[in-house]
Formats: sequence, structure tokens, C-alpha cells
Amino acid sequence: MTSPLQLALLLLALGFSRGLQHHYPDQADQVDGEAELELVAEPSKFGSLWPLPQKVKLSAVSLKLTGVSFQIADAKGSSAGSGCSLLQDAYRRYYEYVFGGAKRQQQPGKGRRAAGPAVLTELQVWITSPDPECDGYPGVASDESCESLPHSYGNVLVFHCACLETFSQLVYEDEYGVKSINSTTISDFPRFAHRGILLDSARHFLPIKVILANLETMAMNKLNVFHWHITDDQSFPYLSRTFPQLSQQGAYHPYTHVYTPADVKMVVEFGRLRGIRVIPEFDTPGHTQSWGKGQTDLLTPCYSGSKPSGSFGPVNPILNTTYDFMSQFFKEISTVFPDAYVHLGGDEVDFSCWKSNPDIQTFMDQQGFGKDFSKLESFYIQKLLNIVATTQKGYMIWQEVFDNGVQLKPDAVVHVWIGGGANDEMGKVTAAGYTTILSAPWYLDYISYAQDWQKYYKVEPLSFNGTEEQKKLVIGGEACLWGEYVDATNLTPRLWPRASAVAERLWSAADVTDINDTFNRLSVHRCRMVARGIPAQPLFSSYCPREYKGV
Repeated sequence: MTSPLQLALLLLALGFSRGLQHHYPDQADQVDGEAELELVAEPSKFGSLWPLPQKVKLSAVSLKLTGVSFQIADAKGSSAGSGCSLLQDAYRRYYEYVFGGAKRQQQPGKGRRAAGPAVLTELQVWITSPDPECDGYPGVASDESCESLPHSYGNVLVFHCACLETFSQLVYEDEYGVKSINSTTISDFPRFAHRGILLDSARHFLPIKVILANLETMAMNKLNVFHWHITDDQSFPYLSRTFPQLSQQGAYHPYTHVYTPADVKMVVEFGRLRGIRVIPEFDTPGHTQSWGKGQTDLLTPCYSGSKPSGSFGPVNPILNTTYDFMSQFFKEISTVFPDAYVHLGGDEVDFSCWKSNPDIQTFMDQQGFGKDFSKLESFYIQKLLNIVATTQKGYMIWQEVFDNGVQLKPDAVVHVWIGGGANDEMGKVTAAGYTTILSAPWYLDYISYAQDWQKYYKVEPLSFNGTEEQKKLVIGGEACLWGEYVDATNLTPRLWPRASAVAERLWSAADVTDINDTFNRLSVHRCRMVARGIPAQPLFSSYCPREYKGV
């Protein structure tokens, strides 16, 4: 008997069959210079699971589900009871994903009909951790493991923890709309603890609705860190309670293009309910032109000969007022964003303005820096890191800060964005004993013809030369979507499902490398995102049983 998942894949295969053999006369079948494999559309033995679990065994035993008789509930003995709002919210969300409008017809668990032996009536979620973190925020040490228990019985399925996304992906539907799930054994956990997406809301303002939709999609792909690059040269949309003039003067618009404290709180809570950390980035001393519009004397005056040119450069590192400002600002940030870390940037500092300023030159001589302006940058960064340390926050920094020899705290996280392949920088950072995350091969704002997701998927984060101890310091990576050419109109389809490839590389085992199987699972996963209202772009010529309906 052909399963509905197989039917869906066969439908997709019909769409692929002609396109796979078609060539454009002026286009080679390549992904960034690498010959593209000819992919065969066929059902995966793993169904449409994404990312692929560490261990999974699907049986032929099938159970039906109906919205009338099925419910998700806490298992007896679970450390999280009915008062755990985080889990209760997840139960409602995933019930809706599985059954859609059925919930509106009858609440699950109320007046449920007796079910036969081939009907699944209940998914029980069993939390064994003494602290289920119902009211807390996710962190790098949060337990994301998932296991189906061997004593699942009869009409009841028991999962070791709230791996509800995996459960929802196991449910399939036939041509008549009947939903079923095959008896499945799963033992799962992420390969890397830090699996993130960077979104840039400074070059183009991103409405809260768009940010929340992408947090929802991150949860569908088991990504757990939202790196919010919230400010840059172009705009300062963060509305600071302490320094409201920053957004009044530095945002594209002081009322329509800002993130209020309520907006930030909404994003943080939306992420928390989905196990997603929200790490803000306030990048200095470069990338700060918008800061200077609202904070007098924060930026360095540039000179043309012996006179000010009227333009400004990076943050002025020689004034005490600079550090007074940074101390107050990051004290506020530490209370607004609850995550244990804040990203401090530190990349791409243009020294030309500093070089032109006579006061900077005098300071350099006094400090014995000579003409080495990287030492001046390090001077500033070192003072900033000391300020942030007083807020009891850890910090992440771009790799230039490490490269310039700044003294970092032992728990600093170095973010590598330059280099590719067997990344030498990863070897250098980990050899120095620092925790590291990788983004260099995953800049999704670079787009290309054909299926560039394959390029991202084939990356091995631990391919650098180093010891096993060094490689244990790599806690994961992030896919970055910078905003020069991205706003609310195109962000989501440009990001998904290309970021899904990064998600599986960071979650699944290192030996999960079968591109053809990946293509078939990802094709159906992409259609699942579309069915859930996410305009994820297609992988190739195809169609989905439920197409995106538009806004």
C-alpha cells in the first residue's frame, strides 16, 4: 500500500521529471563552480523528517489520528504539569499544525469517542529533568533531546520530552484527508548546541510580524538562536529607554520604524515559547553612523588637512564620555534581553578617520601605539568588554577582535565569518581555547542560480586541522542574511529552505551526507512549510499539494 507521504513525493517527482533534464544554453548546471548532481525524485525511507534524527526506525505499523479523539497531554510522572504554560502553548500549537481547523469543531479530550486499536488517541510528553524550565529562558545547555519510550502502548504514544516538531512531521495524510502515523522509534539530540539565524533589521526595517514568522519557521527547522543584528550605519531602530534620542534621530522613522520595549519583549517571549534564544548585536566601534545622529560626541570627527571635514568615523575611543555612555547603554541592554550573551560586533573598522584626527594621533603617541591603529581598536574593545562584564553578561564578538589580540574572558564566543573550506581561523581560535561558532560558509545573502542549498549542506564545520579537544570548542554556527537587498517583501523566501540545509548540518550526524535523500526530504519539508503559511521558495520545478495562498 502506498503511503500518503509517498504519494506526495510521487506528485513532486512528476513535477521534477521534465525539469531535471532541461538545460539552458547559456547556463551550466553548477553550484558555485561545482558540478551539480542529477537528483532523482523518489520517496525517502525517512519520510519527510527534517532535520534527520540521530537514530530513527519507522515501522509499517500504522495508526490513524482524528481531531475528535486525539490529544497531547503530560505523561504521568512528568516533572512538568498542567501549569507549565510553555508546554501547554506547544501542545495547542502542534495540535493545530496536525489537524488545522479540526480544533474549532471540538476541543481535544472533550467528549472523545472510544477508539479502536488502530487509532492513536494520545501523545504523552514525559519530562524527566528536575527543572523543566517552564518559566525560564533557553540557554546553550538546554536539553533538546527527544526519545520515544519503548513502553508506548495501545492507543497511546509516549515521548521522553517535548519533541513535538518531530511528531508533527511523522503525521501524514492520504488523498481523502485521513491522517496517520507509523509506529516509530526515535532517539535524537542535536550535534551542535548553537544553531542560529542572523537577521539584519538595520539596513532594512523588518516588521515584527516578519520576525515572528521567521522565529516560527526556525522552530520548524530546530534552529534555536535568533541573532538579532538590530543596528548598523544605516539606522538605529532600537528604542532605548535610557537614550530615546538614538532612535528618534537614528531610525528611518522615529515612530513607524522602531522596535519599542513592548516589541522586544514580544520577540523574546515568542522565541522562549519555541526554545529559541534571542541574542542582540550592537556592533561597535564601526557600523555606528546611525548612533552618532542621536548621541553628540560619540563618533570621531574626521579631518581634511587641518580642518574638520564635517563627516564622522567610528566611535571616538579617547573620550571618557564614550565609556560613560556605553556603560549606561549596555546596563539597559542587560535588563531588556535576558539571554546570557550579547553580541558586541567589532568587525570592519575603517581606520581612515582616526588617522586624520589630530587628537587621536596625539593619544596614539601618548599610549605608545605608534601608527598601529589596530592597537587603538583593541584599546576601545578591551574597555567595552570590561564594561559588559560588569553586567554579568557573556559576550560574542566577530573574529577581528580575537585577531587583534584583545584579552577575552575565558567564556567569550568568537564568531568566525571570514574564510571557507578547511577554515584556518577556526583552528587558530580553538587552539587559543575559545568557544567558537561558524558563519563563514553560510552567508545566505549571496544568491546564485541553481540549487545553492547543496553548497551550504555540504559544509563540515569541523573540517579544520585541530585536535579533538579543539573541535569540542565549536558549539555550532549561524546562517546570516544581511539586509542590503532584503526586506519584508523577500526575506522569508530567500531564507527558506536554504537555511534548512544549514539547520540539518548543525543538528544531524556528520555522516548524513546523501544529497539525493536530502533533496527528497527537503522537497517535502519545504511543502510542509508552505502548507503552514511560510512562503519558502522551491528547490526546483515542482508543485506542492497545498500551495502558498499569498497574503
